[in-house]
Amino acid sequence: MCATQVVDLLVVGGGINGAGIARDAAGRGLSVLLCEQDDLAAHTSSSSTKLIHGGLRYLEYREFGLVRKALQERETLLAAAPHIIRPLRFVMPHMPNLRPAWLIRTGLFLYDHLARRKRLAGSGGIDMRRHPAGAPLVDSISRGFVYSDGWVDDARLVVLNALDASERGANVLTRTKLVNAARKGDQWHAQLRLEDGTTMEVRARAIANAAGPWVSELLTGALGRKAQHEIRLVKGSHIVTRRLFDHDHAYIFQNPDKRIIFAIPYERDFTLIGTTDVEYRNDPAQVVIDDAETRYLCESINRYFKRNISPRDVCWTYSGVRPLLQEEDTDNPSAATRDYKLELEAAAGQAPLLSVFGGKITTFRKLAEQAVDTLTHALGHRAASWTADAPLPGGDIDDANFEPFAKRFATRHAWLPAALALRYAHAYGTRADKMLSGARSLADLGRRFAPDLYEAELRYLRDVEWARSAEDVLWRRTKLGLHIDAAQLGRVTRDIDAWLAPEQVAAAATI
Repeated sequence: MCATQVVDLLVVGGGINGAGIARDAAGRGLSVLLCEQDDLAAHTSSSSTKLIHGGLRYLEYREFGLVRKALQERETLLAAAPHIIRPLRFVMPHMPNLRPAWLIRTGLFLYDHLARRKRLAGSGGIDMRRHPAGAPLVDSISRGFVYSDGWVDDARLVVLNALDASERGANVLTRTKLVNAARKGDQWHAQLRLEDGTTMEVRARAIANAAGPWVSELLTGALGRKAQHEIRLVKGSHIVTRRLFDHDHAYIFQNPDKRIIFAIPYERDFTLIGTTDVEYRNDPAQVVIDDAETRYLCESINRYFKRNISPRDVCWTYSGVRPLLQEEDTDNPSAATRDYKLELEAAAGQAPLLSVFGGKITTFRKLAEQAVDTLTHALGHRAASWTADAPLPGGDIDDANFEPFAKRFATRHAWLPAALALRYAHAYGTRADKMLSGARSLADLGRRFAPDLYEAELRYLRDVEWARSAEDVLWRRTKLGLHIDAAQLGRVTRDIDAWLAPEQVAAAATI
């Protein structure tokens, strides 16, 4: 058994909310331990549609407060992480039988004006017969609308929050599960089980339950408490195909069932399509797309594109379980709110417990700020909020202007192939030079495991970003798994797993 650790705050859950809370709390001077039972962003937080957005469709459900909050956060996040978050223009073809033009124009006007917009262009109407986005679409579509939102590398957003938390003093433990916790006066006595099977005792002045789809299970199980709020588990699935169009805009398509589907340029050579909304009642760790969802997404695309797709065209899929706040009775999962509730259980002389219900990736920073405001008040700790103006690791780019930074980086490392230099700049921002560790040639990057994947990057991901498996590297820290030939993927995976094996990590630590 490891020695007992004493901290101010134990955060349970290494998704976006847990990582955000750990970062905020560590920056306010609290001692923090974050435990995650799997990898960072292993589940819901790496399975989003990769958007930082206000949620245009939520206006239809009159969630004006949520949309305004999300639009405000969109601006904040674009400034905080311009390497992994970037502007994206969306095209909405007009289908008169689904929503009238006046309704769409009204919604877009609100979307443009509900919050201050500094970095993104406004909305407008377009002639699909003249706009490049009209070329891939069926000829019957003659008009449409265009507006702006943001794209994000969701898994990296989680890792960067955890990294910032760690650099501010937090202890981040992946593959570490909370077994049980009992409140004893002004402390929680918790037991954690580590990856190697050993246990650790933790004494914490407070616990933040940010377990996402497992929030209620954790409350009633390891924490032995009863929840005041309920969550609704909804599966969202995505498919990825080879690139279906050549321009840099994304599409938002309306469906006859009133749902919307996105088609987004992805990883240079691909198109990301999603998402579904399906009630889910099984283990969130075992969620996968089903045949009906795949057909639904293909049919949604085929209503609009001249080039039809089928399940045979799908290169990759992923699914996640969204823990949506259940506040009203509805048979439509799409109508369930994407807002969140913070449930605080605290009494005089007792250690507080804060649980997070619901939320969306765009509003994670605000959620974390409010969570830590609540916890610091309960703990009698005075410290001002700080994350609204603080860049994430690698995001300290002049004026949050990525393109000049990327050009300077490529010039400074002219020996790098252009595509690889751009990927490094996007993934690591101003930390890319640290990742390269003074290399002056491709040979200096060490063993080549796959196209664009060298030993130097693996070492950085292992030593700095908690990567412990090929899956961590190929499908979360990077998306290089998409670019590896299917016949070679098994070999590459085995090679990376062998290089990252615990005995190899231990040997490297002694050098």
